[in-house]
Amino acid sequence: MNVWAVANQKGGVGKTTTTVSLAGLLSAKGYRTLMIDMDPHGSLTVYFGNDPDTIEMSVYSLFQTPNIAASDMPQRIIKPTNFENLDLMPASTAMATLDRQLGSQDGKGLVLFRSLQQLASMYDYVLIDCPPILGILMVNAMAACQSLLIPVQTEFLAIKGLERMMRTVTMIIRARKNSLGLHVIPTMFDRRTRASHDALAQLKQDYPEQLWDGVIPIDTQFREASRKGVPLSIMRASSRGSIAYRELLMWLITVYPVDGGGVAR
Repeated sequence: MNVWAVANQKGGVGKTTTTVSLAGLLSAKGYRTLMIDMDPHGSLTVYFGNDPDTIEMSVYSLFQTPNIAASDMPQRIIKPTNFENLDLMPASTAMATLDRQLGSQDGKGLVLFRSLQQLASMYDYVLIDCPPILGILMVNAMAACQSLLIPVQTEFLAIKGLERMMRTVTMIIRARKNSLGLHVIPTMFDRRTRASHDALAQLKQDYPEQLWDGVIPIDTQFREASRKGVPLSIMRASSRGSIAYRELLMWLITVYPVDGGGVAR
């Protein structure tokens, strides 16, 4: 099972769109795919028709289970979507209280990792939509994943925010004591503007080894797909956004093929 976390400490850069688009493409290819919403705002949860304010079972429930390794809680939380091979582990707004609740509790950073160990035979790929702040939820996501995808809007302020995210990643990798695949994904690229081209050039200069060599373009159909609760790759496979994410996925699959090796550690 391959586990990819989608994270950035700046909001509005395309984290949820990236999660939904890649998950939709994977499921359409026949891969058993699980999406996990680790953001208390619950954008991914809302996308698939659930209300994070009222949902009863969510990622929050994992952190309220004393012995997650001996519990069936991970399976109980999972919700099927309307799309074959595509499931969701939803978020709830209560997750925003976890940092205060858990304090210095031992093992709090490995709750998601231990949960995914129970699901390793059920899924080929897991995509984690992370919150835009460093805390227990992001730490759990990075502890559980083998690859970190960082969507970055191709504009100046987003690139400045990427510097902070990279410092966080360095700290997490040091704590993990093992490697973590790291890929910067340029998003919301507008080929008509000088600003987007300059931002992309800056990314190529600053992150030559981590930068994916494609771009995700601005595509208003992402908004329409979100309104309908359908991955754009399923709603309109010929759209610019779908084509770009398909190219990204083809590259990622070559780097991280399904190998049945269980949860990355």
